[in-house]
Amino acid sequence: MDSKIGKELAQNFNIVFKDGSLLDEAFTQASYVNEHPNQGLKFYERIEFLGDAVLQFVVSEYIFKRYPNLPQGRLTRLRAAMVNEESFASFARECHFNEYIRLGKGEELAHARERDSLLCDIFESFVGAVYMDQGIDKVITFAKQVIFPKLDQGRFDEYFDHKTELQETVQADGPVNIEYKLLSEEGPENDRTFKSAVMIDGEELGVGQAHSKKHAEQLAAREALLRLKKQH
Repeated sequence: MDSKIGKELAQNFNIVFKDGSLLDEAFTQASYVNEHPNQGLKFYERIEFLGDAVLQFVVSEYIFKRYPNLPQGRLTRLRAAMVNEESFASFARECHFNEYIRLGKGEELAHARERDSLLCDIFESFVGAVYMDQGIDKVITFAKQVIFPKLDQGRFDEYFDHKTELQETVQADGPVNIEYKLLSEEGPENDRTFKSAVMIDGEELGVGQAHSKKHAEQLAAREALLRLKKQH
């Protein structure tokens, strides 16, 4: 196992592999194995198969519990946005996984370590290795650090109606006055920026800024929801 990646995983994610060969397997492409036939190496594809299934489950369980009022169709679309090649490749880069992939010379020259399809595979195989080495709880802890915060950062906002969720949340115990106020409108006609606030019974709970009034209001509602969750 590469000592550099071992150190980085320990520092950033508190992950220390008991069986380093699993981590080696997760970061080894077939081209590298083919160029080192006498080393008895394994490449990532089998463990990637397992990691894919584990990620599907972990993400499904998380969004199912976090969004109890989200219907099945929207849960499915949200999971598809989170569990796909583009997202996983992005997560892999954020974790610096591209730096540690073991590639054959031809694949290295072809810049394969920056290819989304390979980075997605490596992210899945890494999760499979973590699951095999330390179990589902460690995978969930890793996902809480790397995957789930993206929901709060708004990466998957198009799959939510924050305004409706906010209304259902604050009116659960009775009528509440919800009002959206346009605070500012700036920029040239073809690139306007809108800033909106959401008021709950006259109190400002969230502010959002975007290139449309509708999106600004959605971001304001999302901020209000996050604030309410912290209060409870």
